[in-house]
Amino acid sequence: MTQVNSCLKWLLTIFNIIFAIVGVVIIVLALKSQFSYANGVLALDFKQSYCYFLGFIVMVIAILGAVGAYRESKTCMILFLVCMILGSIVMLLPGTVLAVIRPQVASMQEETYRGYLPLDKAPIDKRHKVDSMQREMQCCGLFSYKDWEGNIPDSCLCNKLEEMEGKCQTVDYRGVVQQKKSVYIQACFPIVSFSTLLLFDVVMGTFFTLAVLGLLGMVLSSIMIHQLRNPNRPVGVLMSVPAYFNQPPPKYEELQNIVPSTN
Repeated sequence: MTQVNSCLKWLLTIFNIIFAIVGVVIIVLALKSQFSYANGVLALDFKQSYCYFLGFIVMVIAILGAVGAYRESKTCMILFLVCMILGSIVMLLPGTVLAVIRPQVASMQEETYRGYLPLDKAPIDKRHKVDSMQREMQCCGLFSYKDWEGNIPDSCLCNKLEEMEGKCQTVDYRGVVQQKKSVYIQACFPIVSFSTLLLFDVVMGTFFTLAVLGLLGMVLSSIMIHQLRNPNRPVGVLMSVPAYFNQPPPKYEELQNIVPSTN
């Protein structure tokens, strides 16, 4: 069971442990985004089930690679290499697409929310969405409290503690009686836009990270497969020591002192 370089074996095992940790992180991020309200107000069709599936697949591939490296199984390492090749291609494609469309995301989302205005005349489902957003994020209106045209809902109103913290401003409130009320200064769209771009960056970074890990896994698994097929042949500069370092030191000739004969 010692057909491969021990350094390579442990390097590939550690790589797969890190790869498995990445899979766990993906699942945790999916759970976090599922319970985050920001995801519910994005103009994107982001499904956490995709992240769960991706995290599970990453963990399965990592286990396959770790078992193959530990047991020096040629079959497992070939399957691992195929998964690394396909995975790198699959990760690069959506990562590149996200990188291309990211600059237009904010303007596309702003155009979508501009269609909600004025909020007091928007369809009831959109009003409920914005109303829930205001309660959760402590904001008022998508771009300003004026989006409600004076018919400001209770979700915009501040309490005394928030007034003392400087989160509020006093505006005209058109309720049963015209009066002054304190509402949140912060508009909701900047918060939603920031959350959207952050989600884009996290997903895009995940894709590119997995692609880079896939390329590294391809290199390591290829070297190991080469060693499994040729156990007595050095694999080159990466994992073998040049031959001249293993040669014994040259022998030095002894110097003889020639004493001239005296006649």
